[in-house]
Amino acid sequence: QVHLVESGGGLVQPGGSLRLSCTATGSIFRVNNMGWYRQAPGKRRELVATSTRDFYTDYADSVKGRFTLSRDNAKNTVYLQMNMLKPEDTAVYYCTADIVRSVNVDVGHYWGQGTQVTVSS
Repeated sequence: QVHLVESGGGLVQPGGSLRLSCTATGSIFRVNNMGWYRQAPGKRRELVATSTRDFYTDYADSVKGRFTLSRDNAKNTVYLQMNMLKPEDTAVYYCTADIVRSVNVDVGHYWGQGTQVTVSS
């Protein structure tokens, strides 16, 4: 079994900061891409940021300059530092990862359960 364990969501005022963490646990040979998506009420799930294993990172235009994605391959963990938060960043944030469970096993795509981020005064 493989699980993505998320933490760090919550309520923050506009202009504030939050840091999300996501750790892949279980029977893992290698974690490839890791990242975050989000889904606001009534909207489609959208990419926030993603990182390859060798740290090439891509961001949604709406978060560039405010959010920073980083990862620790030794810990199978990805972090999302969110600064200058806006009310429109309010959403459920989902961690995602492409994981190889063992040699000669195809890569699987996994999702976390989601963590709520609310930006409001």
